[in-house]
Amino acid sequence: MSWDIVLFNSRQKITSVEEVDEDQLEPTDFNSVFELRFENIVKDGDYRTIKEPEFEIEYFNFSENVSNTMLSLYGESGLFEIALLARQNGWQIYDTGLGEMIDLDNPSNNGYDNFNNYVKQIINGE
Repeated sequence: MSWDIVLFNSRQKITSVEEVDEDQLEPTDFNSVFELRFENIVKDGDYRTIKEPEFEIEYFNFSENVSNTMLSLYGESGLFEIALLARQNGWQIYDTGLGEMIDLDNPSNNGYDNFNNYVKQIINGE
């Protein structure tokens, strides 16, 4: 099961996605940043998969710049790579499963363990 997150490029410090000011969103070429950082990207049309030994990240390559993009992560270390890119580029990350923004300075605080607990709840019907 993938862990879905959304990258935002915004001048606003986002604390809640319900309060996002669309006027402060900045269009970005996320794909170019990914291609500069990762060597192993499999392309299938506009669909991309970053394949690394410890993780995979799936995303859609938009033909124009966008202010946000969804990524599907497989493997905890993928989050740390994306968090590093987010810090370097001034992006913010929203965790769709937990419904909250990820702390980029310490992504493990609300990261993979919480995601695994969430998955267990879904599987067990809790």
